[in-house]
Amino acid sequence: MPSDRSPGLVEAVHALAAGEVTSRQLVADCLARIEATQDSLNAFRIVRRSAALAEAEAADRELAAGGRRPLLGVPVAVKDDTDVAGEPTAFGCPGDFPPAAEDGEAVRRLRAAGAVIIGKTNTCELGQWPFTEGPAFGATRNPWQPRHTPGGSSGGSAAAVAAGLVPAALGSDGAGSVRIPASWTHLVGIKPQRGRISTWPHGESFQGITVNGTLARTVADAALLLDAASGNHPRDPHRPRPLTVSEAIGRDPGRLRIALSLKPPFTALPARLWPGVRARVLDVAERLAASGHTVEEADPPYGQIGLTFVPRATAGIAERVREVPAPGLLDPRTLEAARLGRLLGGAPLRAARRAETALRHRIGGFFATYDAVLAPTTAAPAPRVGALLGLGPFATDRAMIAACPYAWPWNVLGWPGVNVPAGFVDALPVGAQLLGPADSEPLLVSVAARLEADLRWHERWPPAAGAVTDPSAA
Repeated sequence: MPSDRSPGLVEAVHALAAGEVTSRQLVADCLARIEATQDSLNAFRIVRRSAALAEAEAADRELAAGGRRPLLGVPVAVKDDTDVAGEPTAFGCPGDFPPAAEDGEAVRRLRAAGAVIIGKTNTCELGQWPFTEGPAFGATRNPWQPRHTPGGSSGGSAAAVAAGLVPAALGSDGAGSVRIPASWTHLVGIKPQRGRISTWPHGESFQGITVNGTLARTVADAALLLDAASGNHPRDPHRPRPLTVSEAIGRDPGRLRIALSLKPPFTALPARLWPGVRARVLDVAERLAASGHTVEEADPPYGQIGLTFVPRATAGIAERVREVPAPGLLDPRTLEAARLGRLLGGAPLRAARRAETALRHRIGGFFATYDAVLAPTTAAPAPRVGALLGLGPFATDRAMIAACPYAWPWNVLGWPGVNVPAGFVDALPVGAQLLGPADSEPLLVSVAARLEADLRWHERWPPAAGAVTDPSAA
């Protein structure tokens, strides 16, 4: 396996079990790649060099003794909104954060599966925006085009996986924050059912709209990481029935009825699908139709679902701002969102939460006719680094909605979605998302794996990220 790019998660598991490589070698190679690219890609907020090497050596001893666990000895990254014992969880914010006393539940489960936590990846401030940059850590860049963002808010995880620094990574998705960066970096991104991967110590993250998900180059890798991280803390409020999503890889989904939805859901600001993105999504639709599925244009009955999103999102920001050691250092847009969240945190929030049941019933009825939805993940390719950084609150919202109007309704519903690479527009990756009702991860993963076998997107890599020493000149 070449050391300049990480093997995939499944490949690494098999190589370790066969004794073809050691965990220490895999981890040391990851660390070398991260160090070589940190000044250019800036994917990581924290690199656990000494701790990861020690964990790798312990994994090698266990492997030598015949131990077998799903991810034993494999290095993975986690987003810096997730607690790792002994490390601060800054969540993109400036300031001096104390080290976490214990692992978050998702990290605890990854460790129980044998994974080595290589580090914590960069994210924008409290995960609010589809870009990953800010004064706390600088700008994270897209391995395909370093002048452009990898997206957000799981942009560090996406950049790290797309560049081959690590086999796979955890992210989180509150309005597309796994699917959007997956789309813009040519990755598979799974946003699972709410509660599938615990967000503990937050029983509900951002009033239930944010879930943890996975980013990888292949469907099998993303599903394996999902299975390893899945499960609940005893006090989690959402506990979906257990699934082993990896079992759907290679399974024939049958002939499905798939709704091609190109119209953006209701937003208060205008959004237009780029013709190039539309063409790439139509290409995916044609592949699905050629595979025997019935694909026809139809839009879920979203209605004014956006009215239920804003109170939950901003109330969640207000809750997180209260936990920040130095709120005065935060971006003015964060403070404005928190102010709005405090205003909407009473009756409007309660009404928004109550509306979810009716929305699920109405939109769930759509799945009596269709098995899944195919939609653009974003309306446009990734913007340039810095394009949204200095904007005011209204201009930022306008730019976000223009670029990313498609992902957030599934966060309100709490249902699964999977981004798949759809090709390139102006040399920048774009994606399409497969969306389904509750507990539909196996179906979506099965369809995505069939597309991967046809399109072979995992065989295409970005330019060598380590060669980008001056991103501004790239």
